[in-house]
Amino acid sequence: MSMTVKNNDSLWFKDAIIYEVSVRAFFDSNGDGIGDFQGLIQKLGYLEDLGINTIWLMPFFPSPLKDDGFDVTEYCDVHADYGTLSDFKQFLKDAHSRGIRVITELILNHTSDQHPWFKRSRRAKAGSRYREFYVWSDT
Repeated sequence: MSMTVKNNDSLWFKDAIIYEVSVRAFFDSNGDGIGDFQGLIQKLGYLEDLGINTIWLMPFFPSPLKDDGFDVTEYCDVHADYGTLSDFKQFLKDAHSRGIRVITELILNHTSDQHPWFKRSRRAKAGSRYREFYVWSDT
């Protein structure tokens, strides 16, 4: 089954059949016990056969994984366990060629305590621009 993505349809989500994917738990392509983007690429045909037209990716960014990947340390890269940024781009290309949309879980309300923004804010003096990146409490 092949579907066409209608780029001009602003209400596409109303009829979307969405499959939520945790890359880490989906399919391991290299035998290390951890799912990855190459595994996801290998299973796009399976997902297409299910009749889905959208994949919703749970967090896949670099993270210490203290909060299931919701504790992001870098928003512009891929967690090394899941592959590379090139693997992610290939996954997008392959999914789109099958008419499958991809949406990502983007965590903007907090970061990991290992994120450079957090570390800079923690070191900054009270009242400074960087200190105001986060809400701090003495308790």
